[in-house]
Amino acid sequence: MKKGLLIVNTGDGKGKSTAAFGMVLRAWGRGLRVCVIQFIKAETGQWGEIKAAKKLGIEWHTTGDGFTWTSKDMDETTARALNGWEIAKGKIASNQYDLIVLDEFTYALHYGWLDTSAVLDWLRLNRPPSLHLVITGRSAPEALIQQADLVTEMLLIKHPYDQGIQAQPGIEF
Repeated sequence: MKKGLLIVNTGDGKGKSTAAFGMVLRAWGRGLRVCVIQFIKAETGQWGEIKAAKKLGIEWHTTGDGFTWTSKDMDETTARALNGWEIAKGKIASNQYDLIVLDEFTYALHYGWLDTSAVLDWLRLNRPPSLHLVITGRSAPEALIQQADLVTEMLLIKHPYDQGIQAQPGIEF
């Protein structure tokens, strides 16, 4: 049975986005039509995954203004997340993609910028049956977990940051 999956990568451990981007690369390699929408990272950022996507011709949208815990204007951060959701709805409903990643989307739900029930209802009504949708981020709401076909929790056991090792290009960004 071929069915588009709703996949959630959540938890406090590293690797949620990385796993999703691995799926993007795998799907792209198989000729699937892919799109990524990032909800938190600043649209001015030139992270390694964005550079790779540009070289490969993978459609990529970065709609955030940086990490929420460093936001100097939460109204702007919220507005950017809402704009990202409008972009996502257009891409999802277009039926032009096989795989879409909503990276760090759980934050928009967790912080209440978007109503989880409304988002899940919209997805039930508008997501094409064959579209694989991957949602990443910490604190995935229980309702999202229940609706998903596949949920992976990344468990933090040890992180280099706790040893004073800063994030490194090509590994964390």
